[in-house]
Amino acid sequence: MRAYQIMTRKVVTVGPETSIIEAANIMLKHHISGLPVVDAAGKLVGIISEGDFIRRAEIGTQRKRGRWLRLLVGSGQIASDFVHERGRKVGDIMSLDPVTVAEDASLEEIVRIIEKHNVKRVPVMRKDQIVGIVTRSNLLQAVSDFARDVPDPTADDDQIRSNVLAAIKRADWSPSRFNVIVRDGIVSLSGIITDERCRRAAIVAAETTPGVRQVYDELSLYPPPEEDFGGGDFVSLQEQPSTVDDVAL
Repeated sequence: MRAYQIMTRKVVTVGPETSIIEAANIMLKHHISGLPVVDAAGKLVGIISEGDFIRRAEIGTQRKRGRWLRLLVGSGQIASDFVHERGRKVGDIMSLDPVTVAEDASLEEIVRIIEKHNVKRVPVMRKDQIVGIVTRSNLLQAVSDFARDVPDPTADDDQIRSNVLAAIKRADWSPSRFNVIVRDGIVSLSGIITDERCRRAAIVAAETTPGVRQVYDELSLYPPPEEDFGGGDFVSLQEQPSTVDDVAL
């Protein structure tokens, strides 16, 4: 499998001039732990994550070094820490030159990069433009799909995936940070919903996409219900398309 076959295409981004408060609220709203940072031309210039909010003066967690340690660290690092702990804009605290992958990067390559750089997410690029993002949760979903012993995605599966993504993305009830994986006409839906009625709507949107044979529901409700009533994934079965015209090519 390749990056473009599992990546989340609906990428939430911010600019270097975005305020720290706004970036934090965006992350909370979309239930994500990191944001790519792009300039006015859409070029990726950095990335901001939960870790960048740990050492902040607002909450009193800035670094406190003794005199000797300050001498050892040096004025340059102390100045850099000062900006990171008190800066008001994303550009002040973002990590520069984030590691990225191309659309056709293999999952093996992506995992190797995640392990080597100890990151949780990797932007997917088309030249200098970000077109998606692969996170650890995307890889987890791919592992879950492999367990079903379904063949690798085909060109038809790629087209089905694009059609399902388009059908859901243009809806007012579209889940937050949703993703779709298609293998042999079998669709796996994942993402965050805030209303159970949106779950059924997403499933119907996938079911009614030409070429879809089966739909697995891996959507998560946020906030979670107060009580867990059990139950498993919702599985929807459809009849095999009888003619070539019924399949999205």
